Amino acid sequence: MTTRSACLISALALALLVTAPTRATDVGSVIPKLIPQPAQIVQLQGSFVVTAQTAVRTGDSEVERAVGAQFQAMLGDGWPLPLDLSQDGSGQGKIAFALDHSHTWGSPDAYVLDVDAAGVRVRAGSGKGLYYGAVTLAQLLSSGDPAATSVRLPALHIDDAPRFAWRGVMLDSARHFQSVDEIKQLLDAMAQLKLDTFHWHLTDDQGWRLPVPGWPKLTSVGSCRMPAGDGGVDAVTGAPVPYCGFYTEAQIRDVVAYAASRHIDVVPEVDIPGHATAAISAYPQLGVSGTPIAVSNEWGVNKNLFNADASTMQFLDDVLTQVATLFPGKFVHIGGDEAVKDQWKASPRMQARIRQLGVKNEAGLQAWMVARLEKTLAARGKRMIGWDEILEGKLPASATVMSWRGTKGAIDAAEQGHDVVMTPADTLYLDYLQTTSSDEPPGRPATIPLAQVYAFEPVPKALDAKQATHILGVQANVWTEHMRSMARVQHALFPRIAALAEVAWSPAQARDYANFLQRLPAMLPRWQHAGIAYAQTPFQAQSELQPGAAANTAQVALQSPLGYTLRYTTDGSAPSASAPQYFAALQLPLPTTLSAQLFSDQHALAPATTLQLTRASLLTRSDEEVAMCTGQLMLRLEDDGPRTGPRAVFNVDIFNPCWSWRQATLAGINTIEVRAGRIPYFFQLAGDESHRTFKPAKNKYGELELHAGCDGPLLASVPLPAQPDADGFVSLHAPLHNPPARTDICVWFTGDTRPAMWVLDRITLKSDGDD
Repeated sequence: MTTRSACLISALALALLVTAPTRATDVGSVIPKLIPQPAQIVQLQGSFVVTAQTAVRTGDSEVERAVGAQFQAMLGDGWPLPLDLSQDGSGQGKIAFALDHSHTWGSPDAYVLDVDAAGVRVRAGSGKGLYYGAVTLAQLLSSGDPAATSVRLPALHIDDAPRFAWRGVMLDSARHFQSVDEIKQLLDAMAQLKLDTFHWHLTDDQGWRLPVPGWPKLTSVGSCRMPAGDGGVDAVTGAPVPYCGFYTEAQIRDVVAYAASRHIDVVPEVDIPGHATAAISAYPQLGVSGTPIAVSNEWGVNKNLFNADASTMQFLDDVLTQVATLFPGKFVHIGGDEAVKDQWKASPRMQARIRQLGVKNEAGLQAWMVARLEKTLAARGKRMIGWDEILEGKLPASATVMSWRGTKGAIDAAEQGHDVVMTPADTLYLDYLQTTSSDEPPGRPATIPLAQVYAFEPVPKALDAKQATHILGVQANVWTEHMRSMARVQHALFPRIAALAEVAWSPAQARDYANFLQRLPAMLPRWQHAGIAYAQTPFQAQSELQPGAAANTAQVALQSPLGYTLRYTTDGSAPSASAPQYFAALQLPLPTTLSAQLFSDQHALAPATTLQLTRASLLTRSDEEVAMCTGQLMLRLEDDGPRTGPRAVFNVDIFNPCWSWRQATLAGINTIEVRAGRIPYFFQLAGDESHRTFKPAKNKYGELELHAGCDGPLLASVPLPAQPDADGFVSLHAPLHNPPARTDICVWFTGDTRPAMWVLDRITLKSDGDD
């Protein structure tokens, strides 16, 4: 147990984890805030006081002693009640962990926890169940005041077991690479939420992270890419700097063992036959053309596929043999998604291979590869799992399907008798933004708020009772195209991972979103002390600013993303729990300093949001504060430079790069200033590329155009330069002539400027006399 996880529940955490702290001298007790919600929890009469003399007792078995030690480590050095881990603990009461083989346990994850005047007893039929009982007890003990010398626990009976056996999180380590310590930190947090499957995406177009004996170039070549634009250039020397990383065999075994000690199975993924560019760059003979190519530095869907030659199938056998050796778990993921068949269709050799094998078409060729690989894995005691595209051909009976393109794949698979893991992109892809806040980091187009994750029902209504038994569980995925750091991964996962945990564990009828929100603040100090950079945005006020009804005033609408109590001040001070509560839009004079903050149980949930309201603030909008004209494929993209450190972030619809400031007030405005940036167009969109819209250019390098409404008349047009300034930006000034008093301002850049594209950074309305 690392120092980080050993201090998971520290003095910092104790103050906030239940509705109200209780001292030993208090008469009452409260139901604690547990996540995930247990299957059954009953509060009884009475209580038990835990003191410095309370002993932790275990049975004689290695499993029982290990759980006792893990429980003590969960409490950490910061716990004010040092507990004595011994089998003959002294004192009136005790905390006891014991395996109970006389009881019939419906799941290896099940446990029973009882608190009464005699002490605390945790029982289970396996080490995994006993461990989860320890996790729950650690949350229960968090009811103490940090200054107290004892903690009163309410008398409780908890009879708990998970709804689903597969409770997973997928991390993409191929697009961006995470250290072993960072992955262990994630595993710690997963275990504390009773999540038990870590799906590790290890290969893709942008990097190969897995060593394979006999194929050294997979890591010496395939693990490195040259980032696009300034991201791959040393700012001082101008020398190219590749982005590299792979895990050694020893590191992989370390991660697997660390996960196993927390009862987490690791499911490795090697993507086949698509998402194969990194491997083909290392060994061009694995590709269709045999032509050398570079590891991809672009995002999206690449057309490069493995060929289906006998020699390539031997390579894939070698890869899966290595995977089976390094990962002792039951499942191996072979990908299978987004395998665009254009190269196979155009290749005489692959067409001859299709005829030789007697399969119908390119989909049949992929199905043949899947069936061949399934036999390789089965011979090594593994079960195959793949994305739902593997259903497009005849699928081996033992194969499991991971349904990501909605729920149809799950329904089809279950009806055919295949096991299924539910992970629909529109609900459980956590690289989508959490809120509409301008402070959200780079990510995918839409928002998937916490409520949407919590509301997900893993068992499709279309399945009958027998078919429903094929739903193994549920998983959230984090694809890391836009996550250069682990902090961004953590922002994407937390707090939504807590909602996932409850969907996966708690009975459907016990789930209650309003109650979940009451319990959620309990997790925040735990994550803080564990060093997890959870998303602040769901716990911070959002604002919308408009000119006020009266001259020299502003109207500010505030929003609490999760519905927590919103309080504010207008005198420059930080809000307190007694500050005015926000109910309706505020009409404020200019200038004013507005601070807003969210509270739960009188505790602030995140730093205050502070707005400096001035006339100038009413006349400028960042790209994050305006809308997309159509939103066909909107991404929040990061600039390509500098190579290290903070970068600018842009909202861009890459199919229709057009931004709209809705109902802007142009009365008295004679100039619009647009600050534009320029970034690489680093996307592979396969068949969707033709959907991108280019507005015709009149000048050599195109124009900035401003329209009154996206289909409305031209307000202004300014020629674009050949290149931006040295900082990657340019400020363009567009004069206005008799504009409407109020209109949508639509901004776009004409011409096909690839391999780069212009993006909006900021738009400012100016009148005579403005600086």
